[in-house]
Amino acid sequence: MIELIPHIVNGLTLGLLFALIALGFTLIVGVMEVINLAHGALFALGAYLAMTTIGGDWFGSSEFGVWWRELPLSTRYALGVVAGPLLAASVGMVLELCLRPTYGKPPLYGLLLTFGAALVIEELIRLIWGTGEQSLAVPRALNGAFFMGGLIFSTYKFFAAGFAIVAIGLVWLFLERTPYGATIKAGAHDSEMVRALGYDLSKLRLLVFGFGAALAALAGVVMAPIWGLRPHIGIDVIIPAFLIIVIGGVGSFWGAVLAALLVGLSVGITGAYAPAWSMLSMYLLLIAIVGFRSRGLLGRKSALEN
Repeated sequence: MIELIPHIVNGLTLGLLFALIALGFTLIVGVMEVINLAHGALFALGAYLAMTTIGGDWFGSSEFGVWWRELPLSTRYALGVVAGPLLAASVGMVLELCLRPTYGKPPLYGLLLTFGAALVIEELIRLIWGTGEQSLAVPRALNGAFFMGGLIFSTYKFFAAGFAIVAIGLVWLFLERTPYGATIKAGAHDSEMVRALGYDLSKLRLLVFGFGAALAALAGVVMAPIWGLRPHIGIDVIIPAFLIIVIGGVGSFWGAVLAALLVGLSVGITGAYAPAWSMLSMYLLLIAIVGFRSRGLLGRKSALEN
């Protein structure tokens, strides 16, 4: 049992970070009724943009660039954590503007457009940053390991888990305690009613898409030191994100969080006993839960159950 604890910790950390990705995905699906296949590419883009910000590559060998690289790594890292998601959010907003002609048309149009956008973003990453694997620098205080209960734990993974918990809590407070969050939730339930009440639905969709992209990019920045950086890393997260919103129930905030934790734990614990089955375990979890409850863990009742 003691030997299993590190795998449980790894699974919880992975699940919390998956939750950040899935929350942005489920907001976009709920408000816009579009499955954004570029969500994983935005995850990767945010991490690369943060890496460039931390390294000061934007400024080259200019005086400002030299001054920037002399700043403490902790300062540059904090700015990178902010800059990466903000820049990815702006790309997400541009993508939403491109999606507008597809509204009111069959869902296939939106799927194909976001799939094409994912390919474009991935190729741009290859052109700008190359095809090799890269790493995102983190402050020395977050590196290394520590002993607890006779076991060795990664300092950064504990930081990543704590960061994800804080971020999830802030997103929940934003949705539950602010008028903007109330409008987003209302749009997820009935977007046409929101329009009838006088709200600008186009602006709402634009902001939600940007917010969802920022959450994906934030998860990418935090996960990059764990998974590494490579152009196709977005593919590794888009499928788990889709599985999580199905398992948790489309449109359910806590359903997505709970499903993400279950997926993370299933991958982590299975990896302790059968590493070859670790990724397969989340698909088996999907079959088990959806086969028992078609709307997911906390999803609303659907017409399929009538």
